[in-house]
Amino acid sequence: MKISRKLLLAVAAFMLSSSALAANAFKVCWSHYTGWEPWQYAQDSGILKKWADKNGIKIDLTLVNDYIESVNLYTTGQFDACTMTNMDALTIPAAGGVDSTALIIGDYSNGNDGIVVRGGKTVADLKGRDILMVELSVSHYMLARALSLNGLSERDVKVINTSDADIAAAFAVQTKAAVVTWNPPLQQVRQQKGATLVFDSSKIPGEILDLMVVKTNADPRLKKALVGAWYETMKAMSGGGQTQRNAIAAMAKSAGGTEAEFNAQLTTTNMFYVPADAAKIALDPQLVKTMDTVRKFSFAKGLFGTNAKNVDAIGIEFPNAKILGDPKNIKLRFDLSITEQARDGKL
Repeated sequence: MKISRKLLLAVAAFMLSSSALAANAFKVCWSHYTGWEPWQYAQDSGILKKWADKNGIKIDLTLVNDYIESVNLYTTGQFDACTMTNMDALTIPAAGGVDSTALIIGDYSNGNDGIVVRGGKTVADLKGRDILMVELSVSHYMLARALSLNGLSERDVKVINTSDADIAAAFAVQTKAAVVTWNPPLQQVRQQKGATLVFDSSKIPGEILDLMVVKTNADPRLKKALVGAWYETMKAMSGGGQTQRNAIAAMAKSAGGTEAEFNAQLTTTNMFYVPADAAKIALDPQLVKTMDTVRKFSFAKGLFGTNAKNVDAIGIEFPNAKILGDPKNIKLRFDLSITEQARDGKL
């Protein structure tokens, strides 16, 4: 009887210990994009572990090569946080009922997403062509914006859903197709013979935001660790000297290119290297207008799901207390509180 009791106590202690370990361990995923390559550097340099240790937690960072798959894995609960754009945060986890918070506004694409065609010079030359891209992603949004700004519509083209991991190779063999993608694959397709960039995200500045998104109810220690690690990494890649050179070299290697290529990609990425700049764009009334445009496009494409009756079905909350959509069903939040702590040196 005594032995059985000891065994039960031991099992209970083990279960409690395992539970405590699980409660202190978190999983974060990212995918290749110029503005997200810093996450790999944060891990390899020890910055991420430093901030995890400071907050008494462990963070397991995972690279997922397929972007949409990474967002889907987050949405289905495989990860606690994930990199994604503002549109995809709205149409995948938020539309799927996962209350999510845009924890870090890392940058906006300022030419880092583009439309490339072979044998053409303008957006008008897209008419009648197959368009390779990740369908219903932010690439689809940019295509729609480009077509609309140039008097065309999606009825004038044919969309071919193509993974970002395969898109450069697919464009190489489909000589009459056009492609919509982001860096680094955008740089790869632009280097192909006869390829011409006919539109890029600098024509719609601030509309494609690149974020670190976290479950709204995630442990505050995880949120603080991610924000702290991010801005220490931003300082390393922008502060000059050998530290910056080492950081850029590491990120270029992670992205699969040269330092010159990665630096070229950074010129079309409007990075927010300090938290004050990220806070500024989060408080700008333009963010509300941008998300209004994004949500209208998304609803029109059916990306809110079959149960969504109108564009207000999903609520979006902003730092200035402004809410778009249903205030009783807020599923996407732009929360500045921890970025402000970083700005004020209180992390």
